[in-house]
Amino acid sequence: MSEKIIPTKIKRLDLLPSEMDLAGAEVDIARSERYLHRLKEALLPLTSIGTYDYIFIDCPPSLGILTCNALTAAQALIIPVQCEYLALEGLSMIARLVQQLRDGGANPDLKIEGIVMTMYDGRTRLAGQVAAEVRTHFGADVYETLIPRNVRLSEAPSFGAPVCIYDPRSLGAKAYGALAGEFLRRRRPPAPDLPATTPVPAADSMPAQVSAADAPPEDQPAPITTPAPAPGADVPESP
Repeated sequence: MSEKIIPTKIKRLDLLPSEMDLAGAEVDIARSERYLHRLKEALLPLTSIGTYDYIFIDCPPSLGILTCNALTAAQALIIPVQCEYLALEGLSMIARLVQQLRDGGANPDLKIEGIVMTMYDGRTRLAGQVAAEVRTHFGADVYETLIPRNVRLSEAPSFGAPVCIYDPRSLGAKAYGALAGEFLRRRRPPAPDLPATTPVPAADSMPAQVSAADAPPEDQPAPITTPAPAPGADVPESP
C-alpha cells in the first residue's frame, strides 16, 4: 500500500487514491476470512510506525463491506450530515451500525468523533430546523462549524483541486478551514492542572532590607511609572 501513496501540493498531506477495482471488491472481501479487518491489516505498515498524525478514510455513501472495513480500522468517526430531513434517517442508521460493531467485537473502541452539518443554507428554515434537531439528540458531538452551500465547493473537484487551493477566499474554503481548527482543538489534550498558588508572606515577616545578592543588576531598566492624574482630570482609557 505504501507504494500507492502520492504527494499533493499541500505540505504534509499525502493521498492514497481509489481505483476502479474497488467496484467489485465487496464480493471478494466478503468471501475472505476476517473480512471486516482487511483494511485495518493493510494499513498496519502505516499506523505501526506513526508516519502520519492523522489518517482520514473517505467512505462510500453506503453501509456495505467497504464502509464496515473503514469503521473497523478507524479509531473515531466523523459523520457529515446534509441539512435535509432524509439525512436524519441515515444518521440514525450509522449510529446503530457503530453500536453493532462495538457490541460484536469488531471495533469495541470505535467512537463518534463529531457530526458535521453540511450544505447549510441559512436562508431556509429547514436547514436551521435540521441542525437544531441533530444538536438536540447528539449535543456536544455536533461541530459548531457549519459548512454552507457554496458554488466553489461544487466547482473544485472538476478542476482537480481542493477548494483551499481552487478558491481559498470562498465561503466554503473558509468554513472547512474553521472546521479543521475546531477538529484540532477537540483533539488537543487538556492543559495540566496549575500548581497551587504560593501564599504571599505577611508584611511583618518580609526582610527590612535587600541584600546585595538579591539586588537587581545595575543594567536592569527601572520600572516605568505613571504619575497619578490630578483631581478632576480625565483619565484616558487603555488601548
